Amino acid sequence: MAQYKIEISASAERQLKKIRREDTVRILRSISLLANDPRPIGCRKMSGYDDVYRIRVGNYRVIYEIDGKQITIVILKIGHRKEVYR
Repeated sequence: MAQYKIEISASAERQLKKIRREDTVRILRSISLLANDPRPIGCRKMSGYDDVYRIRVGNYRVIYEIDGKQITIVILKIGHRKEVYR
């Protein structure tokens, strides 16, 4: 299986900068693991979208889109579980 390229949107990057350093390290580690396995155990498909998924990293959620044609994962949103779905 080919390794996926990971892109982080500008809004997700801004959201990531607002998170504490310890949590940021855990989130970035989880995002890097998506390159080898874009649908890891525990990921959930977002209803209403074709290829949008979320993973749980403690109290934070990472929402991402998988583009199978270009072998790319685009990180759309990163945030606390209370706020990320708004």
